[in-house]
Amino acid sequence: MLGLIAKKEGMTQVFDEQGVFIPVTVIRVEPNQVVALKKKETCGYEAVVLGIGDKRKSTTTKSYAGQFPEGVATKQVLKEFRDFDNEVAVGDKLGAEIFDGVRFLDVTATSKGKGFQGVMKRWGFHGGRAAHGSKFHREAGSTGQCTSPGRTFKNVKMPGRMGREKVTVQNLQVVKVDAEMGVILVRGSVPGVKNCTLIVKSAVKKEF
Repeated sequence: MLGLIAKKEGMTQVFDEQGVFIPVTVIRVEPNQVVALKKKETCGYEAVVLGIGDKRKSTTTKSYAGQFPEGVATKQVLKEFRDFDNEVAVGDKLGAEIFDGVRFLDVTATSKGKGFQGVMKRWGFHGGRAAHGSKFHREAGSTGQCTSPGRTFKNVKMPGRMGREKVTVQNLQVVKVDAEMGVILVRGSVPGVKNCTLIVKSAVKKEF
């Protein structure tokens, strides 16, 4: 499995050789530096810890800075990738080029927050009739029973906070990898707002 920490640049469009319009998301890959290597003998599993974005010393605590080896600057964002396919060493910098030849990616991010929403927007409820005589338009309706057990069960779909959750979109097709510019173009949309942090991995369900 391959993986990197990246940023969401935004969406645009490209055309393939046949002139077919393809909507794509531009993923910007900053150099990912290898901060640590976890071995099975010491940690019980094998993993690579990557980091991006240098952190200022004035805002770094001693306990946080202690996990960075000598010669590696303190990073703002850290992510652990288990069973990393490529052989790497502490201090190495990885870029978009590691996804050369990879056709599908899984992208994880925090989705956009939409605040407190009703059942129609949050869960896709149909709602009541829109006629003037109707007194039931966008309400949730009944949520319990008037007889035994006479209570509302758990996990009933109701109004509440929507969005700002960890979301993974799988099997996004890679349209182009430009290692020189440090960008990856994937077909379709990815979760999160502009400039949010993305976790990009090779697809676990597709290898071809």
